[in-house]
Amino acid sequence: MSSGDDHILDAVPLSERRGPVTMTLLWITMVTAFPTVLIGFQWYKQGITLGQVLTCSILSCLFLLIYSVPAAWLGVRSGLTYSVLTRQTFGRYGTWLVSFHAIWLMSAWYAIDAVLCADALKGLFHIDWPVPLFAACLSMLMAVNNFFGFQGVANFARYFAAPLLVLWVGYTFCKVLPTVPLEVLTASAVPGHAPVSFMSAMTLVSSFVIGFAVWGNEPDYWRYSKPNKKFVVYSLIAALLVGEIIFPATGWMVARLSGISDYIAATNYMNVYSFGGVALFAALVLIANYCAANDSNMYGMINALENMKKLPHKVAVIILAGASSAFAAWLAHEGSSRSLESIASLNCVIIPVMTVIMIIEEFVIKPRFKLADNSSVVVPMNELPAIRWPAFVASHLGLLVGICTAGVIPGLESLCLGICSVQSWLVAAMVYYAMRVVEIKLEIKREGAAVGT
Repeated sequence: MSSGDDHILDAVPLSERRGPVTMTLLWITMVTAFPTVLIGFQWYKQGITLGQVLTCSILSCLFLLIYSVPAAWLGVRSGLTYSVLTRQTFGRYGTWLVSFHAIWLMSAWYAIDAVLCADALKGLFHIDWPVPLFAACLSMLMAVNNFFGFQGVANFARYFAAPLLVLWVGYTFCKVLPTVPLEVLTASAVPGHAPVSFMSAMTLVSSFVIGFAVWGNEPDYWRYSKPNKKFVVYSLIAALLVGEIIFPATGWMVARLSGISDYIAATNYMNVYSFGGVALFAALVLIANYCAANDSNMYGMINALENMKKLPHKVAVIILAGASSAFAAWLAHEGSSRSLESIASLNCVIIPVMTVIMIIEEFVIKPRFKLADNSSVVVPMNELPAIRWPAFVASHLGLLVGICTAGVIPGLESLCLGICSVQSWLVAAMVYYAMRVVEIKLEIKREGAAVGT
């Protein structure tokens, strides 16, 4: 994303929209990253079988597509940013709350990407620096592209580094696949581990797959796409197939071969296994991909901040990068693997719940009651109601269900059941639909009474 005229408070013109190749490469960059390989090592360590990894990943991607297609289409058809789209559905204070959640969650992703990049470089070059300090420095450096508005770095990452990462992991997948006997696919347990039930595996796998691949603010990026539903669907499927099925399976198989589960050691082993230990090539690909991901995170944070407070672009970048840098130092201290899983578990709930409510409003409520399609209209803040109660109540009930069942709150681990993201989405959708129907019928009744008098 550029930092020039980004149409933050207006729709992206059709003349500036991108084609399917560009959008597919962009989305592959955003959902296909090295952490989805590393999580395969973690799942092997937790005793999840390869069959469970594949089955649960595919099911998670299907759930994700049901959400992602209409979420992306919100941006395609309106051309507006996510934060601006929330105004009509959530009201003035509601849209500020959504923007606040978007900022801190994308800051968390920005921070964990910096931590994982620091881990990778330590593993490749055996750098003897404290990870918190290293990650904080990388976090600031990753903001350079957004600060100066460079296009070359982002284009290099998307059109060069992202395809190279796919080729690297694809080559590793093809190399390691023959080492896995067919019976491993049907094994009931990982050797040396107690059997993991399918539902337990589904809970763990879906929390990461959906949490990593969902952005919540999909309209921020898909508003740059030309309006073609088939191309949107194909782009989403291609990105999920590569990033959320092939990548984790590759990590699992390499973990089985090596016995490694530590992220730093895993990165180094992947480099040795694929490139014979030539660290520079792996480092360039990983740095470019982490920078590209954080370029998108920073873009989303700036859009959300603009919805709350208008600041000069460079001032906004400095503030957000500084906060993310401190976040990175703290996450590095807590541990990258645990932090990654916790962020993914929260990410699949908090912002997507808000998006699901907008999907219900635009694609269910408005067609049913034949309401005007004004999704492309930018409503000034001073013309908005303070709060829209159906969206406010539904979103908070959805958040309550999702966060309590995500397994990230100490003491509530026993509630970590099912698929936290899907459960929260369904609760929010049903509550919003019911409250909105009642609200509209009451409005119709009042209008009828007014006409009668």
